[in-house]
Amino acid sequence: MTDDQLPSTIPGLVARAAALFAEREALVDERERLTFAQLSAQAERAARALVASGIEPGDRVAIWAPNCTEWVIAALGISAAGAVIVPPNTRFKGAEARYLLERADVKLLFTVTDFLDNDYEAMLRAEPAIPQLREIIDLRGRGWSEFLARDAGAALPDRIAGDDLCAILFTSGTTGRPKGAMLTHAATVRAYDAWSTVVGLRAGDRYLVVNPFFHSFGLNAGIVASLVKGATIIPHAVFDVDAVMKRAAEEQVSMLPGPPTVYQSILDHPHLAEFDMSSLRLAVTGAAPVPVEMIRRMRAELGFETIVTGYGLTEATGIATMCRHDDDPETISGTSGRAIPDVEVRIVNDEGAEVPRGEPGEVVIRGYNVMRGYIHDPEGTAEAIDGDGWLHTGDVAVMNERGYIRITDRTKDMFIVGGFNAYPAEIENMINDHPAVGQVAVVGVPDDRMGEVGYAFVIPRLHASITPDELRAWCREKMANYKVPRYITIVEELPLNASGKVSKDELRDRARAERG
Repeated sequence: MTDDQLPSTIPGLVARAAALFAEREALVDERERLTFAQLSAQAERAARALVASGIEPGDRVAIWAPNCTEWVIAALGISAAGAVIVPPNTRFKGAEARYLLERADVKLLFTVTDFLDNDYEAMLRAEPAIPQLREIIDLRGRGWSEFLARDAGAALPDRIAGDDLCAILFTSGTTGRPKGAMLTHAATVRAYDAWSTVVGLRAGDRYLVVNPFFHSFGLNAGIVASLVKGATIIPHAVFDVDAVMKRAAEEQVSMLPGPPTVYQSILDHPHLAEFDMSSLRLAVTGAAPVPVEMIRRMRAELGFETIVTGYGLTEATGIATMCRHDDDPETISGTSGRAIPDVEVRIVNDEGAEVPRGEPGEVVIRGYNVMRGYIHDPEGTAEAIDGDGWLHTGDVAVMNERGYIRITDRTKDMFIVGGFNAYPAEIENMINDHPAVGQVAVVGVPDDRMGEVGYAFVIPRLHASITPDELRAWCREKMANYKVPRYITIVEELPLNASGKVSKDELRDRARAERG
């Protein structure tokens, strides 16, 4: 198989990587280093152990664990066995994980008992039994080694097709119960070939995967993209700025993706000069406004050659639009890029008609990357994907004349101030222009007179200070009065979810509690 022959399945991708990049490092952690040939062999061994454990093609197997070497091997083994990966969020509690496992008909679970003081197996044992779940295997230590010993030469499936399911990734549940998006091998491989090509990922890159593997950003943009291009996967379990900077220096990391908070934390680190960050080359960010000044600082102070933003959602295999490597800082900061090749993106009104360029509307997506549907939810699938194949995202955006989109907000995050629609992401973008502001998050809170008003949580830039009154006065000069936050609180940090995004739900609860 040549480099031009991209397979349509993840097991095919593993075999291709083993042939093309055999002796290059594929997977590195604190305990071991595996070449692509060794990773392929380990994945096949895990697949045979799954078959010996009674797993058949199409069965669902879950991994509830932090980023680690065993996670990667287990995931690739699941794919090679023809089974489907189901990865619960590592921040979930027992009842939340149980819902996913039962909903997806999971038969076998890989998990851990010692992550951030959480014993996931004990959490599940405390919940009602899941009828179809036959076995729970500790992904670390003796449980994992005993599982691998089951190999015994079990035969793997003769054929895995590109249109077979490879993963069921659950949404964050922002509109109710999480929904399981069914994703296929072919769409995943094709999308992350496009993603990694746009980013400029290449053989020999050393990729610190801070984004959790349970998320498409970690699983697909991390593991799958690295297999496509021959990059070294360096799993990182928990974002801690000191640990990330230390590891980047030790492992000569060239690819470091993440939400803007990752880079802002590094830039503002008081001992940045003591870390060797010279190997950094590629950055991929999104999920929050990216200030132009931060992009300039990332290039000047951290040495990044390429900084790319993008937009996607679980139901679109995690990716729909991307900036390009030669876009200017203003484009990278102010947009989420344009459609990836062979995918259509439009901005439409409530009737589904495309709106003129520059006017806001809902983002809709059509193409090979759109999910097959939500598991066990035909009604939800029909609501999400219309009769013409357009996926309705619920995200509000405007598109410019070049086809680049700027996300103004999630429909659900919009709040209405005296009859005017206020979009937190837009307000955050403007506040980020203040030279004393490092990070900001805006939510809406109830107000007797206006219905709702804005509440901003602000982290000042390093060595900078600002008062709520000063910032509010500045905002009044820069934006319409209904957009100006009524309340501003200066904080040292913002609550983050496991994906590194600011938890708006936590901030809404705090804001409402503080307003009585």
